[in-house]
Amino acid sequence: MATRTDQASVVQPPSLLRNRSYLLVMTGLTTEALGAGIAAFAVPLLALALTGSVWQAGVITAVGHAGGLLAALPAGVVADRADRRRLIVVTAGFAAVAWASAAAAGLSGALTAVHLTAVLLVSSVAGAFVEPSVAGAFRSVVPPQQLPTVYAASQGRDAAAGLVAGPVGGVLYGIAHAAPLVAGAVGHLATAVCTWLVREPLHADTAEARRTHPVAALREGLRYVWSVPLFRVCLGLFVVVNITLTGMLLAITLSLAAGGTSAAGIGVLSGVIGVSMVLGAVLAPSLVARVRVGLLVPVALALVASAAVVMAVGQTYVVYLVALGLGTVLVPAANSGLAGYAAAITPPQLQGRFASVMDLTVVIALPVAPLVGSGLLAGWGIGPALVVLASLLGATVVAVWCARPVRRIGLPPTWADDVITT
Repeated sequence: MATRTDQASVVQPPSLLRNRSYLLVMTGLTTEALGAGIAAFAVPLLALALTGSVWQAGVITAVGHAGGLLAALPAGVVADRADRRRLIVVTAGFAAVAWASAAAAGLSGALTAVHLTAVLLVSSVAGAFVEPSVAGAFRSVVPPQQLPTVYAASQGRDAAAGLVAGPVGGVLYGIAHAAPLVAGAVGHLATAVCTWLVREPLHADTAEARRTHPVAALREGLRYVWSVPLFRVCLGLFVVVNITLTGMLLAITLSLAAGGTSAAGIGVLSGVIGVSMVLGAVLAPSLVARVRVGLLVPVALALVASAAVVMAVGQTYVVYLVALGLGTVLVPAANSGLAGYAAAITPPQLQGRFASVMDLTVVIALPVAPLVGSGLLAGWGIGPALVVLASLLGATVVAVWCARPVRRIGLPPTWADDVITT
C-alpha cells in the first residue's frame, strides 16, 4: 500500500523550470514586456516633443490606447473560440510590424503625431487579443496548483522589465528619440516566435465553443464575471486604481520632462519602481502562501496611497524616488494573489472571456488615465494633481477594505471555499 508521502510524490507536478511550453511562453512574454516597456517609456516623451504640449501628449497616448478598450470584449470571445497559439502569433506579429514602421519613420525624421497614434492603436488592439489568449494558455500548460507561482513569476517578469526598461529607454531616447521604438518591435516579434514553437494546443474545446453564437458567448462571459461578487467588486474599484496610478505616473513624467529633467533621470525613476516591483515579486510567492490575500490587497493599496500623499506634500524628484520605491513593494503580491485565485476558480472554457472582461480594469485606464493625468497637470499643476489623485486612492483603500468578497479570500488551499457566489 502506498503511503501518503508516496501518493503526494505521484501527484506532485514537475518543476516549472522543466516545463518547456511554459518556459517558451514566458520567454516570449518577458522579451515583449521589456521591449514594450522601453517603447512605452518613450511614447509620452516623443508625443511631447512632436506637439510641444503636455495636454496633446496625453491625448495622443489616450487615443492610442482606445483600440484596446474597443477590442477587449470581442477579443475574449475570439480567444475562447480560436487556436490561441495562432492568434497570439498573428496579433503579436502585426504589433511588431507597426512598431518597426514607427521606428523606421522616427529614425529617418519622418515620424508624425498621427503615425505614432496609429501605431499605438494597432499595438493596443493586438494586446487586447494577446492578453486573454495568454491567460488561457497558462491554464493549458500549467497545473492549477502552480498558478499562484506562475502569476507571481509574471509579476516578477513585469517588474524586471520595468527595472530595465526605464533606464535603457532613457539612454536610447538620448541617442535617438525613436530608438526605443525598435525594442517594441523586437519584443512583440519574440512573443510571436516563442509561442509558435509551443507544441501542445493552448486552447480548450474550440468545437464546443463555436457551437455557441459569438454574441451568446460574450453574454455568457459577462454573466459569469457578474455572477461572482469578487469580480464585480474588482471591475469597479480597480478601474479607479488603475486610472489613478497610471495618471499619476504620467503626470509626474510629463512634469519632470517639462521642467527640464533628462530622459535618463526619468528613466532612473522608472528603474526605482522596477527594483521595488522585483523585490515584491521575489517576496510574492512566500507572502501569498502565508498571508491571506484578503489582507494583502488592502494593505498593498494603503501603502501606495500613503506614497501618493507623501508625493503630494513633497513634490521633488528625490521624494518621488523614495515614495514610489517604497510604496509599490507589495503590489506584486496583491496582484499575483488575486490573479492566481481568479484563474483557479474560473472554468477552462471561460478563461479567455474572463480575462478580457477583467482586463477592462486596465484597458479602460489606458486611454482615460493620460487624459486625467495630463488634464490635471495642464489645468492645475503637479501639486493639486497629486492631491486629487492621492485622495482617490485613499477612498479606494477604504472601499476595498469594506468589500467582503475581497476580505474573505484566504490562503491558496482554501480558495475553493472562499468563493462567494451570491
